[in-house]
Amino acid sequence: MSGNLAITNEGTLAVALAELEAHLGEVMKEVRRLRALARSLEEENQRLRTIMIAEQAGEGGYQSLLRFYEEGFHVCPPHFARVRDGEGCLFCLSFLEKKKGMPYHG
Repeated sequence: MSGNLAITNEGTLAVALAELEAHLGEVMKEVRRLRALARSLEEENQRLRTIMIAEQAGEGGYQSLLRFYEEGFHVCPPHFARVRDGEGCLFCLSFLEKKKGMPYHG
């Protein structure tokens, strides 16, 4: 009787290990995704710090926003600091016009 119990336990153990390996694979995939996201957020954070430091060093707020926009980032409130797709953003351009009081022609 104990022989059958050992076979059953080994089969259950093998199934449990297979499930654990599958779950571990999913967890590792999520860890890789989160690491990539963290890297992206750290880079974005560094860009924003650079802008803040430049602004504190005397560069005006408008000039900081303009430079940020020209580097390919949104400056409009709905999408601030997100990477633009290489195309102009009407919200950003409108926001820059309001901040400066004149149209942006970059």
